Amino acid sequence: MTVPGPTPPSHVGGMIQRYDLSTGKLTTLYSECDGRRLIGPNDLVFDKQGGFWFTDHGCSTPEGRKFGALYYAKINGSHISRQRDHIISPNGVGLSPDETTVYAADTQLGRLWAFDIVEPGVLGPAPGFAPGRVVKNLEGYQLLDSLAVEAGGKICVATIINGGITAFDEDGSVEHYPLPDLIVTNICFGGPDMTTAWITASATGKLFKATWPRPGLKLNFNA
Repeated sequence: MTVPGPTPPSHVGGMIQRYDLSTGKLTTLYSECDGRRLIGPNDLVFDKQGGFWFTDHGCSTPEGRKFGALYYAKINGSHISRQRDHIISPNGVGLSPDETTVYAADTQLGRLWAFDIVEPGVLGPAPGFAPGRVVKNLEGYQLLDSLAVEAGGKICVATIINGGITAFDEDGSVEHYPLPDLIVTNICFGGPDMTTAWITASATGKLFKATWPRPGLKLNFNA
Protein backbone atom coordinates (compact mmCIF):
# COMPACT_ATOMS: atom_id res chain seq x y z
CA MET A 1 0.00 0.00 0.00
CA THR A 2 1.35 3.40 -1.02
CA VAL A 3 0.68 6.26 1.42
CA PRO A 4 1.68 9.92 0.82
CA GLY A 5 4.63 11.10 2.88
CA PRO A 6 5.54 14.49 4.38
CA THR A 7 6.41 17.57 2.33
CA PRO A 8 10.10 17.27 1.33
CA PRO A 9 12.52 19.95 2.62
CA SER A 10 13.31 20.90 -0.99
CA HIS A 11 9.73 22.06 -1.64
CA VAL A 12 9.53 25.80 -2.38
CA GLY A 13 6.12 26.09 -4.02
CA GLY A 14 4.07 25.14 -7.05
CA MET A 15 2.74 26.62 -10.27
CA ILE A 16 0.10 26.44 -12.97
CA GLN A 17 1.54 25.31 -16.29
CA ARG A 18 0.07 24.78 -19.77
CA TYR A 19 1.31 21.97 -21.99
CA ASP A 20 0.67 21.98 -25.74
CA LEU A 21 0.17 18.37 -26.84
CA SER A 22 0.80 19.17 -30.50
CA THR A 23 4.09 21.04 -30.06
CA GLY A 24 5.37 19.79 -26.72
CA LYS A 25 5.74 23.36 -25.49
CA LEU A 26 5.44 23.83 -21.72
CA THR A 27 4.49 27.30 -20.47
CA THR A 28 4.35 28.44 -16.85
CA LEU A 29 1.30 30.68 -16.48
CA TYR A 30 1.34 31.45 -12.75
CA SER A 31 3.72 30.83 -9.88
CA GLU A 32 2.47 33.61 -7.58
CA CYS A 33 -0.47 35.89 -6.88
CA ASP A 34 -0.06 39.46 -5.61
CA GLY A 35 3.58 38.72 -4.82
CA ARG A 36 2.84 35.58 -2.81
CA ARG A 37 4.14 32.24 -4.08
CA LEU A 38 1.65 29.49 -4.87
CA ILE A 39 2.22 26.64 -2.44
CA GLY A 40 0.61 23.53 -3.90
CA PRO A 41 -1.86 24.08 -6.75
CA ASN A 42 -4.07 21.02 -6.79
CA ASP A 43 -7.26 20.82 -8.85
CA LEU A 44 -8.93 23.07 -11.43
CA VAL A 45 -12.21 23.45 -13.31
CA PHE A 46 -13.01 25.62 -16.34
CA ASP A 47 -16.10 27.82 -16.50
CA LYS A 48 -18.11 28.68 -19.63
CA GLN A 49 -16.05 31.86 -20.12
CA GLY A 50 -12.86 29.84 -20.48
CA GLY A 51 -11.29 30.89 -17.20
CA PHE A 52 -10.64 28.41 -14.41
CA TRP A 53 -11.07 28.05 -10.68
CA PHE A 54 -8.29 26.22 -8.89
CA THR A 55 -7.41 25.21 -5.37
CA ASP A 56 -4.04 25.66 -3.72
CA HIS A 57 -3.88 22.82 -1.21
CA GLY A 58 -1.16 24.39 0.92
CA CYS A 59 1.23 21.95 2.59
CA SER A 60 2.30 20.55 5.93
CA THR A 61 5.65 21.49 7.47
CA PRO A 62 7.42 20.34 10.64
CA GLU A 63 6.33 23.65 12.23
CA GLY A 64 2.68 23.41 11.17
CA ARG A 65 0.48 23.81 8.12
CA LYS A 66 0.65 26.45 5.40
CA PHE A 67 -2.99 27.19 4.63
CA GLY A 68 -4.46 26.91 1.16
CA ALA A 69 -6.71 29.15 -0.93
CA LEU A 70 -9.23 29.27 -3.77
CA TYR A 71 -8.18 31.15 -6.94
CA TYR A 72 -9.55 32.20 -10.30
CA ALA A 73 -7.35 32.70 -13.35
CA LYS A 74 -7.38 33.13 -17.12
CA ILE A 75 -5.66 30.73 -19.49
CA ASN A 76 -3.46 33.33 -21.21
CA GLY A 77 -1.56 34.27 -18.06
CA SER A 78 -3.15 37.73 -17.85
CA HIS A 79 -5.15 37.43 -14.63
CA ILE A 80 -5.05 35.58 -11.33
CA SER A 81 -7.00 36.47 -8.19
CA ARG A 82 -7.15 34.95 -4.73
CA GLN A 83 -10.89 34.69 -4.03
CA ARG A 84 -10.74 32.98 -0.63
CA ASP A 85 -7.73 32.75 1.64
CA HIS A 86 -6.72 30.81 4.77
CA ILE A 87 -8.62 27.60 4.02
CA ILE A 88 -7.12 24.61 5.81
CA SER A 89 -6.55 22.23 2.89
CA PRO A 90 -8.71 22.87 -0.20
CA ASN A 91 -8.46 20.03 -2.69
CA GLY A 92 -11.17 19.02 -5.18
CA VAL A 93 -12.98 21.84 -6.97
CA GLY A 94 -16.08 21.89 -9.20
CA LEU A 95 -18.88 24.07 -10.50
CA SER A 96 -22.63 23.64 -10.11
CA PRO A 97 -24.50 22.98 -13.38
CA ASP A 98 -25.71 26.61 -13.50
CA GLU A 99 -22.23 27.90 -12.51
CA THR A 100 -23.57 30.01 -9.65
CA THR A 101 -21.63 27.97 -7.08
CA VAL A 102 -18.10 26.69 -6.85
CA TYR A 103 -17.45 23.74 -4.53
CA ALA A 104 -14.20 22.91 -2.77
CA ALA A 105 -13.45 19.80 -0.73
CA ASP A 106 -11.35 20.44 2.39
CA THR A 107 -9.18 17.36 2.89
CA GLN A 108 -8.19 17.62 6.53
CA LEU A 109 -11.62 18.77 7.76
CA GLY A 110 -13.63 16.21 5.80
CA ARG A 111 -15.78 19.17 4.78
CA LEU A 112 -17.39 20.25 1.53
CA TRP A 113 -17.53 24.03 1.05
CA ALA A 114 -19.84 25.97 -1.28
CA PHE A 115 -19.01 29.50 -2.48
CA ASP A 116 -21.50 31.77 -4.24
CA ILE A 117 -20.36 33.28 -7.56
CA VAL A 118 -21.67 36.80 -8.28
CA GLU A 119 -19.96 37.21 -11.66
CA PRO A 120 -17.45 35.15 -13.64
CA GLY A 121 -14.36 34.69 -11.51
CA VAL A 122 -15.71 36.66 -8.54
CA LEU A 123 -17.19 35.36 -5.29
CA GLY A 124 -19.76 37.17 -3.19
CA PRO A 125 -18.92 38.31 0.35
CA ALA A 126 -18.10 35.60 2.85
CA PRO A 127 -21.00 34.66 5.15
CA GLY A 128 -19.88 35.95 8.53
CA PHE A 129 -16.69 34.42 9.89
CA ALA A 130 -16.76 31.39 7.55
CA PRO A 131 -15.13 31.55 4.11
CA GLY A 132 -18.19 29.93 2.51
CA ARG A 133 -21.25 27.79 3.13
CA VAL A 134 -20.73 24.40 4.77
CA VAL A 135 -22.51 21.74 2.74
CA LYS A 136 -21.54 18.93 5.11
CA ASN A 137 -18.89 17.81 7.59
CA LEU A 138 -18.37 14.06 7.35
CA GLU A 139 -18.70 12.12 10.58
CA GLY A 140 -15.68 10.65 12.31
CA TYR A 141 -12.25 10.72 10.67
CA GLN A 142 -12.68 10.87 6.93
CA LEU A 143 -10.60 12.88 4.45
CA LEU A 144 -11.72 14.34 1.13
CA ASP A 145 -9.80 14.58 -2.13
CA SER A 146 -10.84 15.42 -5.69
CA LEU A 147 -14.41 15.69 -6.99
CA ALA A 148 -16.75 15.68 -9.97
CA VAL A 149 -20.28 17.06 -10.24
CA GLU A 150 -23.29 15.15 -11.55
CA ALA A 151 -25.64 16.59 -14.17
CA GLY A 152 -28.35 16.80 -11.51
CA GLY A 153 -26.12 18.75 -9.12
CA LYS A 154 -24.82 16.14 -6.66
CA ILE A 155 -21.15 16.57 -5.79
CA CYS A 156 -19.16 13.32 -5.85
CA VAL A 157 -15.99 13.50 -3.76
CA ALA A 158 -13.23 10.91 -3.52
CA THR A 159 -12.96 9.85 0.12
CA ILE A 160 -9.92 8.65 2.06
CA ILE A 161 -9.89 6.36 5.13
CA ASN A 162 -13.54 5.48 4.43
CA GLY A 163 -12.36 4.60 0.94
CA GLY A 164 -14.83 5.30 -1.84
CA ILE A 165 -16.90 8.10 -3.32
CA THR A 166 -19.21 10.25 -1.19
CA ALA A 167 -22.05 11.94 -3.10
CA PHE A 168 -23.20 15.16 -1.41
CA ASP A 169 -26.49 17.00 -1.90
CA GLU A 170 -26.73 20.75 -1.27
CA ASP A 171 -29.07 19.98 1.66
CA GLY A 172 -26.23 18.11 3.40
CA SER A 173 -27.46 14.57 2.78
CA VAL A 174 -24.84 12.08 1.58
CA GLU A 175 -24.54 8.59 0.16
CA HIS A 176 -21.34 6.57 0.13
CA TYR A 177 -20.09 4.22 -2.58
CA PRO A 178 -17.28 2.08 -1.12
CA LEU A 179 -14.25 0.89 -3.07
CA PRO A 180 -11.56 -1.62 -2.00
CA ASP A 181 -8.88 1.01 -1.39
CA LEU A 182 -8.06 3.17 1.62
CA ILE A 183 -7.01 6.21 -0.42
CA VAL A 184 -9.50 6.97 -3.19
CA THR A 185 -8.35 10.20 -4.78
CA ASN A 186 -10.31 11.18 -7.89
CA ILE A 187 -13.39 10.62 -10.07
CA CYS A 188 -14.45 11.80 -13.51
CA PHE A 189 -17.37 10.98 -15.79
CA GLY A 190 -17.52 9.97 -19.44
CA GLY A 191 -19.13 7.63 -21.92
CA PRO A 192 -21.95 8.28 -24.41
CA ASP A 193 -24.50 8.91 -21.65
CA MET A 194 -22.01 10.23 -19.02
CA THR A 195 -22.71 7.34 -16.64
CA THR A 196 -19.21 5.85 -16.86
CA ALA A 197 -17.15 6.77 -13.81
CA TRP A 198 -13.36 6.53 -13.77
CA ILE A 199 -11.99 6.40 -10.24
CA THR A 200 -8.37 6.47 -9.06
CA ALA A 201 -7.38 4.28 -6.13
CA SER A 202 -3.99 5.50 -5.00
CA ALA A 203 -3.06 3.15 -2.15
CA THR A 204 -3.19 0.13 -4.46
CA GLY A 205 -2.33 2.03 -7.65
CA LYS A 206 -5.48 1.00 -9.52
CA LEU A 207 -7.88 2.71 -11.91
CA PHE A 208 -11.49 1.59 -11.59
CA LYS A 209 -14.19 1.85 -14.25
CA ALA A 210 -17.76 1.76 -12.94
CA THR A 211 -21.31 2.38 -14.14
CA TRP A 212 -22.61 5.33 -12.15
CA PRO A 213 -26.32 5.43 -11.18
CA ARG A 214 -26.75 8.95 -12.56
CA PRO A 215 -25.10 10.91 -15.41
CA GLY A 216 -22.17 13.17 -14.69
CA LEU A 217 -22.00 16.80 -15.73
CA LYS A 218 -20.26 17.37 -19.06
CA LEU A 219 -17.22 19.60 -18.76
CA ASN A 220 -17.20 22.86 -20.71
CA PHE A 221 -14.23 21.89 -22.87
CA ASN A 222 -13.45 18.37 -24.05
CA ALA A 223 -10.82 16.83 -26.31
